[in-house]
Amino acid sequence: MLIGIVSDTHDDLAAVEAAVSLFEREGVDAVVHCGDFVAPFSVTPFDADFDFHAVRGNNDGEWAVESTVEEFGAYHGEAAALSFDGAGGDSVDVAVTHGTSDLVVDALVDCGDYDYVFHGHTHAHGVEERDGTIRVNPGGLPIPVEGADDAFRVATLETAESGADAVTHHVLDE
Repeated sequence: MLIGIVSDTHDDLAAVEAAVSLFEREGVDAVVHCGDFVAPFSVTPFDADFDFHAVRGNNDGEWAVESTVEEFGAYHGEAAALSFDGAGGDSVDVAVTHGTSDLVVDALVDCGDYDYVFHGHTHAHGVEERDGTIRVNPGGLPIPVEGADDAFRVATLETAESGADAVTHHVLDE
């Protein structure tokens, strides 16, 4: 199963459309958005030929984001615990949060209950393996903050593989 991971799209419709196009080209089965759509109009392009999951980001001030996601996908509020099909019939367990709190992200990674923890917020892509759990930040739109990516990035996770090597980051042209 191939999972698309995206975060921090911040109302940039061109970026959202580029992400959806990449996910469709790659043939993802599901997409997980780690928050910060900002407004409902930047949610609707994700109504595509894949399952869709989303959590709330700290900039998702319009409560209609939730009802817009729920028209075609699953909105999980502050955090989600998801399970996807993996290799050999095993499940791949994923926790998702926006990432506003490093304490929460670290607790999810360190608890050992999840194979992967997805989060955004920093606009800096990364993959880190700790004691068998992989922390994945897909990146986000480039913003003028130290450490943020200089290009829009998303990620994919191939659940038939395991570990950090199962994650691929993609740079997108808007």
